[in-house]
Amino acid sequence: MKLLCTSLLFLGLVSILSFVASGLVASNEVSALTTFKEAVYEDPLMVLSDWNTLDSDPCDWNGVSCTESGDHVIKLNMSGALLRGFLAPEIGKITYLQELILDGNKLIGIIPKEWSALKSLKVLDLGKNQLSGPIPPEIGNLTEIVKINMRSNGLTGRLPPELANLKYLQELRLDRNKLEGSIPASRTSNSPSNKHQMYASNANSTGFCRLSLKFADFSYNFLVGSIPKCLEYLPRTSFQGNCLHVKDIKQRTKVQCAGASPAQGHPVVKPHSKAVHLSKHKGSSKPAWLLALEIATGTMVGALFLIGILTAIQRCNNKSSIIIPWKKSASEKEQIAVSIDSEMLKDVTRYSRQELEVACEDFSNIIGSSPDSVVYKGTMKGGPEIAAISLCIKEENWTGHLELYFQREVADLARINHENTGKLLGYCSESSPFTRMLVFDYASNGTLYELLHCYEEGFQLSWTRRMKIIIGIARGLKYLHTEIEPPFTISELNSNAIYLTEDFSPKLVDFESWKTILERSEKNSGSVSSQGTVCTLPNSLQARYLDTKGNIYAFAVLVLEIISGRSPYCKDEGYLMDWARDYLELPEVMSNLVDPELKHFGSDDLKVLCEVITLCISPEPDVCPSMRELCSMLESRIDTSISVELKSLAWAELALSP
Repeated sequence: MKLLCTSLLFLGLVSILSFVASGLVASNEVSALTTFKEAVYEDPLMVLSDWNTLDSDPCDWNGVSCTESGDHVIKLNMSGALLRGFLAPEIGKITYLQELILDGNKLIGIIPKEWSALKSLKVLDLGKNQLSGPIPPEIGNLTEIVKINMRSNGLTGRLPPELANLKYLQELRLDRNKLEGSIPASRTSNSPSNKHQMYASNANSTGFCRLSLKFADFSYNFLVGSIPKCLEYLPRTSFQGNCLHVKDIKQRTKVQCAGASPAQGHPVVKPHSKAVHLSKHKGSSKPAWLLALEIATGTMVGALFLIGILTAIQRCNNKSSIIIPWKKSASEKEQIAVSIDSEMLKDVTRYSRQELEVACEDFSNIIGSSPDSVVYKGTMKGGPEIAAISLCIKEENWTGHLELYFQREVADLARINHENTGKLLGYCSESSPFTRMLVFDYASNGTLYELLHCYEEGFQLSWTRRMKIIIGIARGLKYLHTEIEPPFTISELNSNAIYLTEDFSPKLVDFESWKTILERSEKNSGSVSSQGTVCTLPNSLQARYLDTKGNIYAFAVLVLEIISGRSPYCKDEGYLMDWARDYLELPEVMSNLVDPELKHFGSDDLKVLCEVITLCISPEPDVCPSMRELCSMLESRIDTSISVELKSLAWAELALSP
């Protein structure tokens, strides 16, 4: 009897543990999903908004599917979500994952080799992103995979022969990348290969000839050599747009193929043994009475367990905080591994710290500073004058996230090339001593803010000069918003972001890009408001290119600042835009907007500028024009020729004559 009671008690405890554990996803899978969210820094459609990291059960999260028992994640689908971020290696810890669908986003970086641990994965869809780097050979360990889609990215390197291990692979889409080399496939037998024979024995085949592909697309890469006979059953369009030696399929030009890597032999890869299928939820049948006893006992003790938990939480509510074991504290150094693409900055000049130290006179020539950065002026040996911006951050606080954002920011700035935008000359990245710097071409007349508010009395910008500066700023913004893809916006557009050359031509410089990097890393959901001049959207980390309207509002503030000579904000008088609203639409008082130090101005120009400002600050989305439209208005209706200025001076002299 005692033995029976002991057995029943043991069974009860087992059932309790089963009851408590059922429906709870493994903590390592929850942690991996949390890391995935942390690796996304822009979520414009808010698809991750219900991913509550305080909830240990992610099965109800958007895009997440679990097993029927709710104890494992088996599918992650973020198709078409427009997410910006990188691929978290920790996803490889979701060992029961069967489908990973991330196509139609804007994910960057390289494909983590750690994903090779996903032994149950059947679908890997990474198409239409911005991924780079090679396809990891470790992908060949995904022995259960049926479909791979990596099309429309920026993948480089050769096709890994390890893909031949994927004996269940039926669909392979690698088109529209930058893949090189030959297709690793050959058939040693003399038997022809065609569509009807593609499922025949592959014992004498190597490379991709060992696969039983129903569909594959290798088009629009830089592949060389010839089409393997074993793959000739595929549509001819699957090989177009390469550098292959074929006559009946359109290939790239010789000029485009000049840099393509020559075909080389690939080693024969031995296939891995078939993965053993583990039954997740099988178990021996149980007598009905035992099952009923387990359910009753488990329910009763489970209820007691729940009451205990609620009581503990109630007590904890009386304390200052609740500690969540798997949630990182703010002070904990970030340990998330980040896959960095070493090729991202290959076309951008990299300066050594020593070069910049010599150019900037031992970093003694400081021309600007903020809590985030210091700006030095220098002259490169035999080269131009430079402005070098150094990030103020300690090495121990520099994470993989920040390094990735830094590289992306440098690559983003390097593509900008216009007469009214600052030119990025290069960057500096060193570990000893820790250094992260951006190097711009220097504009000798300093910032627009300094020119308007800091110069000694006696110096004044003429009205015509101010008009030229306004039009130059408009042209720079038009270029950034409408003439490059994707569009670009200035992180914090104000008179300190406008630098003036020797002839007072304005150049827009994004010196505040450090703020963008730090804000993205910290996941700061708030926004710094300065009457619309800061382009961080509230409650989200939208891409800078999504906030062109923030730049347009800031442009209106700039126009007001230039014509009035007033600061955007004054402690005594408040915001400049609030002060100006009473004068913008009334012609009889518009002249009150003009800098009182100016002896003459163009009244027609002023009317155009007031119209532009009114359009820029309109709360109606349909009313606010694009920078292309605004620039056209200014260029067509404001005359900045010298003759206009001379005419204005003549009228002023005539008015003063007795």
